[in-house]
Amino acid sequence: MKRTLIAFGAALVLGMPLVHAKPFKWSSAGEIATWDIHSQNNALQNGIHAAVYESLVYYNSKTFKVEPVLAESWREISPTQVRFSLRKGVKFHDGSPLTADDVVFSIQRAMAKTSNFAIYTQGIDKVVKVDANTVDIILKGPNPVLLNQLTELRIMSKAWAEKNRSMEPKDMKAQEETFAHRNAMGTGPYILKEWVPDQRMVLERNPNYWGKLDSNVTQIVYNPIKSDATRMAALLSGEVDFVLDPTPQDLPRLRNNANLKVIDGVENRTIFFGMDQHRDELPGSNVKGKNPLKDVRVRKALYQAIDIDTIHRVTMRGLSQPTGALVAPQVAGWSESVHKRYPYDVEAAKRLLAEAGYKDGFEVDFACPNNRYINDEQICQAVASMWAKIGVKAKLRTLPLVTYFPMIQRYEASIYMLGWGVPTFDALYTLQSLLRTPGPGGDGNYNVGRYSNPKMDAIIDRAKTETDPYIRPRLLTEALQLQNDDVAHIPLHNQIIPWAMKKSIDVVHRADNRIDWRVLKVN
Repeated sequence: MKRTLIAFGAALVLGMPLVHAKPFKWSSAGEIATWDIHSQNNALQNGIHAAVYESLVYYNSKTFKVEPVLAESWREISPTQVRFSLRKGVKFHDGSPLTADDVVFSIQRAMAKTSNFAIYTQGIDKVVKVDANTVDIILKGPNPVLLNQLTELRIMSKAWAEKNRSMEPKDMKAQEETFAHRNAMGTGPYILKEWVPDQRMVLERNPNYWGKLDSNVTQIVYNPIKSDATRMAALLSGEVDFVLDPTPQDLPRLRNNANLKVIDGVENRTIFFGMDQHRDELPGSNVKGKNPLKDVRVRKALYQAIDIDTIHRVTMRGLSQPTGALVAPQVAGWSESVHKRYPYDVEAAKRLLAEAGYKDGFEVDFACPNNRYINDEQICQAVASMWAKIGVKAKLRTLPLVTYFPMIQRYEASIYMLGWGVPTFDALYTLQSLLRTPGPGGDGNYNVGRYSNPKMDAIIDRAKTETDPYIRPRLLTEALQLQNDDVAHIPLHNQIIPWAMKKSIDVVHRADNRIDWRVLKVN
C-alpha cells in the first residue's frame, strides 16, 4: 500500500494519470559526441539536447512558427536592439532559478572560440542584462533571422558552469574534456540520468518542470545501434519502439507489418561533397606540387561523373530528391534555376579532366561517415566506382560520426561528405557556414574545404543585414547560383526521411528530423 501511494504521488507530480506513464525506447545508427550544448553543431545531438536544455524560443512542430519557451515575450526597441522578458518561475534541474545572468552567459558562451554555435549568434554584438528577468540582444545591424537562430541557442546555468569549470565549450578538435561534456543540467522536461557512449542513454521526466507537456513519456532510453540488421531486428522484436533511420531496403516489410507504421517526410537537409580548395598539394595524392581540386574543371568533372539517378534509384531506393542546389526547397533562397543539376556525362567529365591536365586521372583521399546519413557509406562506395570510370582513384575511408566530424574540422580530408540541414529555414545559414571565407562570428565554420571567393563573401555579408523582402531572396539565390558556377561543392540530394515505429507511438514528423519531446506519446 505504501509503495502504491508513493507511485501515485509521483504520477501526480509528473502531471498525468499513472495508467498512462510510459517509457520510450528508440534507436538510430549514430551517437552524440558530447553533452556540451555549444561544442558541436550536429542535428541528432541538438535534438536530443533539446529534451534537457531549452532555448528562449523554439519551433512549433506543426506550424514551424517560432513560439515562446524560456522567453515569455520580446519586442524590438530599435532595429538593432531586441528586448526579451524571461518566463518567471523556471528552475534548473538542481532547483536554482533561471535568471538573466544565465541567458547572457549562455549566449556569450556560444560565441566563444571553442564553440561550434557562433553561426547562431551571427549579427549579435552583445547581450545585456536589463534586470533579473530581462535581457537585451544588441545587434551589429538589422537581423531578419534572429529568432530563428535563437531556436538553437540553449541555455545553461552560469553558476553550474562556474562550479564545474565548464565556462567555455569543449573543443571537439582536441582531446581534453570538461564536466559539461559528460554531464547536463538544464531547465527542460527531461533530466540526464545515464550516458554510456555508444551503448545507452537514459533521460527521466523532470518532476518540477515549469511547463505543461502534451506527453505521457516518463523515461527516454536511447540505444545507438550502428548495424542496420541489428537495428531493424530490435524494432521488429519490440526491443525498441522507434527507429529514426530505418534502412531503405527494409521499408517494404516494415510497411507491411501490422504492428508497425512508417511516417515519411522531406528533410530540409542536403547531402553533398566538399573538396579541399586550399592546400597547394593534397596529402596522399599521386599529384605532387599542385592541388587538382583547385581547378573548377576538375570539380565539375567529378560532379558530372556522378550518376545521381542510379544513386536515387538503387542506393537510396527512391528516398532522395536529386538536386543541384545546396539547400532544400523549404529554405528561403531556393529556386528552380539553382536546383537544376549539371548533367551526368562521363565523356564530358573525361574531357574536362584532360583540359585540366589530368587525362589519366589522379589519386585522392575520400572520407565519409558511416552512421550519420541514410546509406552514407553505400553512397560513397557507389561514387568511388563512378569516379574510377574517369580515372579518379578515390581512396575511400569511412568513420563513425563522433570521430568523423572533428576530423574534417581539422581539415584532414581532401574530399568529404556532409549533410547540411537549415534550422533557420533561411539560406544565409548555409551560405555563411559553408561558403563564407573562414573567419570570426561563425563565418565558414563548416567550410572545411576552405573555398574562398571575395564576391561570395560580399553577397553573404550584405544578406546578413538585408531586411527588404524583395532584395533579400534575390541575394540568397545569387549566392547559391555562384556556388553552382564555381562548383564549390557537389550537391547530391535532399534526404527523404522515413521514421519507423510501433503503432502505439504518436509523434509529429519534423522537417529537421528531430523528435519533439513535448508532444511525444506512447499509447
